[in-house]
Amino acid sequence: MANLIVSGGKKISGTIKPSGNKNAVLPMLCATLLTNEEIIITNVPEISDVEKLSAYFHAIGSQAVWNKDDETLVVKHTEEGTNLDTTELPIGIRSAVLLLAPTMRRAKKLTFDTSSKGCTLGLREIDPHLNILQAFGCDLVEKRPYKLELHNDGEPADVWADYASVTSTETFVMMAVTAKGTSTLTNAASEPHVQELCHFLNSMGANIEGIGTSTLTVHGVDSLTGTTYRVPDDHHEVATFLAIGGVTGGELRVETDITPHMTLIVRQLEKLGLQIVVEKEALTVTGWTREITEPLTSEMLQKIEAAPWPYFPADLLPQLIGVSVGCTGNIMFWNKIYEGALAWTSELSNFGAKVHLSDPHRMIVFGGNPLRPATVQAPYIIRVVMALFITAIQIEGESTIKDADPLKRAHPHFVEKMIAMGADVRWEE
Repeated sequence: MANLIVSGGKKISGTIKPSGNKNAVLPMLCATLLTNEEIIITNVPEISDVEKLSAYFHAIGSQAVWNKDDETLVVKHTEEGTNLDTTELPIGIRSAVLLLAPTMRRAKKLTFDTSSKGCTLGLREIDPHLNILQAFGCDLVEKRPYKLELHNDGEPADVWADYASVTSTETFVMMAVTAKGTSTLTNAASEPHVQELCHFLNSMGANIEGIGTSTLTVHGVDSLTGTTYRVPDDHHEVATFLAIGGVTGGELRVETDITPHMTLIVRQLEKLGLQIVVEKEALTVTGWTREITEPLTSEMLQKIEAAPWPYFPADLLPQLIGVSVGCTGNIMFWNKIYEGALAWTSELSNFGAKVHLSDPHRMIVFGGNPLRPATVQAPYIIRVVMALFITAIQIEGESTIKDADPLKRAHPHFVEKMIAMGADVRWEE
């Protein structure tokens, strides 16, 4: 694992373009297994998970040609060449769960082991995925390893999910698009990357209605075709760049075409004193007052809540916590999705920040404290590494973020981009 050395206190300014959305491109790549025709995907981010999926496609006999300079990936599976008769999904990639549905549709059977060393699916809950597969007629014939078989001709399904899970919703639509009839999912996730997978599948000939709502209706089609499709920009990275520019006192312009998805996100950034100008195809952070916006209900503590879209994204909560430690006021952060996801915040005390973990879902940052450079330990969580970076970059002096490699899973060429904007940051192997 590599450490990230950050010399903070320098303005980060200029114009930058975000990468393609990691959480959009991975399910799109998995969905290519639903057709034998050529798929061309553009604006593909150069991240390790895409590398692993491409390697997996090569291993099963498919074609995957990635032109990293053009950010274009061409994928083609064939009836004769693609062989899914394997027990191994790509180890070390969390999106491997998204291969379950297209594999079942293509091969009619699947074996995978969640208890082996280097577990493919990690600690991700698989029950919702198995429940959806079973709703479409898949039989769970064995556990540990799990063995599934599909004997029907593609029956549709009506599912009311326990909760709005992103990957479960994606599993549902990949099973439903070629079912013989109409399928409905109630309590569907509606995150931008879920919407993009649906649009991607529709561009292949699928018939999905209700995109962006909590109810999806999918009219099955006989087969899907090839397509050319652009991965949308990553709204997480757009917000992250705005935060970095703001806390360093710079003026950073982020050029993107996803500004319609940024409305609520920008409002939460503004609660932390960041001053942002929104244009049709760009957002610019122009300053940082450091003042927490006081709620009109004066007895209340200002708060930022994260929950399933269209709420504020939980994947951006750490970055905003990193901003808040440099503010003068107090604010509560509430992660309504993941229990224990705020445990890492104790590392902020090494920087001189004062934080209080109220319970497994809520924490308070007390502002107005002098911050100092520090050495901190990053957990294997992309957004938390970024939060620690945002904290360090606003403090004069050299800080070290140990085991910062997860950044590479979602932010390609991040260090190089930061250096080009005026940062003093480097990797230490």
